[in-house]
Amino acid sequence: MQQLAKQWQRAGARISFVPTMGYLHEGHLSLVREARKRVGPGGKVVVSIYVNPTQFAPTEDLSRYPRDLKRDLKLLRALGVDAVFTPSDKEMYPGKNENRYSTYVVEESLARVMEGAARPTHFRGVTTIVAKLFNVVLPDVAVFGQKDYQQAAIIERMVADLNFSLKIVVAPTHREPDGLAMSSRNKFLDAEQRAQAVILFHALQSVKAAVAKKSISAGRLKKDLQHFITAAPLARLDYVEFFDPETLQPVPQVKRGTHMALAVFFGKTRLIDNARL
Repeated sequence: MQQLAKQWQRAGARISFVPTMGYLHEGHLSLVREARKRVGPGGKVVVSIYVNPTQFAPTEDLSRYPRDLKRDLKLLRALGVDAVFTPSDKEMYPGKNENRYSTYVVEESLARVMEGAARPTHFRGVTTIVAKLFNVVLPDVAVFGQKDYQQAAIIERMVADLNFSLKIVVAPTHREPDGLAMSSRNKFLDAEQRAQAVILFHALQSVKAAVAKKSISAGRLKKDLQHFITAAPLARLDYVEFFDPETLQPVPQVKRGTHMALAVFFGKTRLIDNARL
């Protein structure tokens, strides 16, 4: 992959990159289309498919994470993707099983809250694998989805702090007709869970409406949302947070322009969503 990228660079082609863990849905495909726009007809679009083990805790769903490479390749071929990079664990983490892999990339500010607090080892795995993929694919542009808002912010910070020579593009969240954010994990929801999962979107919409004309205490809104979300009998709130969209730090008062994020369990399936209010 790296040799191919260098060949493209020597030929003057710009490279646009979409990193994924596979089991692609329309949300991923919208990122691929955005990637193509960013480099035009003469550019190259690369998609990686790799379920990264270092961003999963031992108690999380690494082994359950859905995979269907044949289907993914068919979808990407239809979009005219120029290369799909599908490395093995051995290629990405050489010597790890023999304790000969010991270098990780750690962001130490934005990664401490929300997903970072709920999943303490998660973002170390994300920043490490994304940095490695950037070094392999050598992109001019990389496209991420806003559904993982905190992840995108951390990647942007990493790129700035470590002087990566590429542009990060954050594309809008792609949603189902009823508002549920598209996610590979949605396939784990049974019919009743799927019907109730739209509560995440409804929570975002209700807070948007509440703060449209006045600011409201974050503490009060969190209590209200606890009741609102658990009115769906199968929902278990993991966290809800209101924060500054630049620093990701919690704010005491919620108003227009504040960002909101939440995570909710349905059985063992954990869904996330976010929005600028």
